[in-house]
Amino acid sequence: MRKLTYFVACTIDGFIGDPGGDATSMFKYATAEFLEYLKTEYPETVSAEGRKLLGFDGAENRHFDTVVQGRASYQLALDAGITSPYAQMREYVASRTLTESPDPNVELISDDLVGRIRELKSEEGDLGIWLCGGSQLAGELLDEIDELVIKTYPQVYGSGMPMFGSGFSVTEFTLESVRAFENGVIVRTYSRVR
Repeated sequence: MRKLTYFVACTIDGFIGDPGGDATSMFKYATAEFLEYLKTEYPETVSAEGRKLLGFDGAENRHFDTVVQGRASYQLALDAGITSPYAQMREYVASRTLTESPDPNVELISDDLVGRIRELKSEEGDLGIWLCGGSQLAGELLDEIDELVIKTYPQVYGSGMPMFGSGFSVTEFTLESVRAFENGVIVRTYSRVR
């Protein structure tokens, strides 16, 4: 069974974006040390364009071969004229509004999201599935998430888009590792308690 991992950036107070979903204030933490970590440990989570710019577009995927994101997250790429932001993986976009995929590498999931994720998890393979965002999608898939990798940036928003846009539900995870960076970013990895 493949794992679904919510690999996400957030503020100290648990927001992945401001009230409008903008998280550009976090970009300043993309220091050389942190980018080297992403390049060597999670290269597939850097967009295809970013990988080219940073000189590691040929890097092998280490953790994921599939990415799932919500419509709002995908729209950021479309607004930049990019139809396949993570071309180094199989891409899925959960959307009830898009009727046709703008790219052959992007498959739309318009209904039975949980069923489709379960199908992807049941596939054979050594690499897992990256839940890229956003908030509503993570909330809908909370029961399917096996692992959390949370990149916490040293900022407080006060309000905004929470990591999980869902109703109240206590879901327990076990802390597996913590890594701190000089820029104040902390990366924590948790596994679901089953």
